[in-house]
Amino acid sequence: MEFPAWIVDRVIARQGTLHPYPRFDASRTAFVVVDLQNYYTQPGYLGECAPARATFGKVNALASALREAGGSVVWVQTCSDGADSFWSHHHAYMLTPERSARRLLELGRSHPGFQLAPGLDARPEDPRVVKRCYSALVPGSSPLDAVLKERGIETVLVGGTVTNVCCESTARDAMMMNYATVMVEDALSAVTPEEHVHSLHNWMLFFGDVLSVDEIGERLQA
Repeated sequence: MEFPAWIVDRVIARQGTLHPYPRFDASRTAFVVVDLQNYYTQPGYLGECAPARATFGKVNALASALREAGGSVVWVQTCSDGADSFWSHHHAYMLTPERSARRLLELGRSHPGFQLAPGLDARPEDPRVVKRCYSALVPGSSPLDAVLKERGIETVLVGGTVTNVCCESTARDAMMMNYATVMVEDALSAVTPEEHVHSLHNWMLFFGDVLSVDEIGERLQA
């Protein structure tokens, strides 16, 4: 990804180099794939992010490369069961009643919208984590932190959808919990290209690195 000169200058001034991680120890690296469920990726659902479907090939490629090198792939899914209670402010004030009802239905664990989308190479050995709000790492949302710590993970690669919502929220918390965190630009998607790019620019300025699947592959060490 090409960054504007002003971003490059500020990042280098802050940390001395544009990309701080020359190598990734695969055994201590996890690819955390956020919300590639039918609800967020397939036509007809309330939460559809149509560009997500074009990222599936890159997501599968990075997942395969990381597994082969000895790393971990973790699939994160949002579940709305009970969200009108534990996330009542969001449902009462941030959504219309019609959108709230539809979200509760289509992201319920028993609804097809909850399932991972067809075309994703999710393996039986890959952990699956269910979260209940945007970030998978905010206290009470999911057991993701425990899953990562159990595997000795130090580096988190974030892919999935939506770049500037659940992916960025999870990534920010990962960085602030002391994981080296990378947003995988071509394994992420947002509703518009502008939202995707703006999110990655802000991430690069303050939080961590942005790399492509190929750039990560070049840095992976088995």
